[in-house]
Amino acid sequence: MDARALENRRGGRLKKKAKPFWERAYKGHAYWLGKRKLGRVTLLSDDKGKYHWEAAGRAGYSDELDKAKAAVELAVAAADKQLDLFQQINRDG
Repeated sequence: MDARALENRRGGRLKKKAKPFWERAYKGHAYWLGKRKLGRVTLLSDDKGKYHWEAAGRAGYSDELDKAKAAVELAVAAADKQLDLFQQINRDG
């Protein structure tokens, strides 16, 4: 592979698409994309080891942190691919 394939035509490097990341918080975790919070997982204090997750207008409970994080990532991915119900469609072309 030629090294020029990784550069754009103006001579600079191509920018990588930003990836969401998890950040540890007090009694929970937050899922960020840049400065935008995509979702969160919080530890419930009344139940031992029970997690509550929220993302993309969805919410739920899980017994394990990994499962709660996976549910947040799935909700964000589904919301990213799903069309907005009330979005205007351009029918001109």
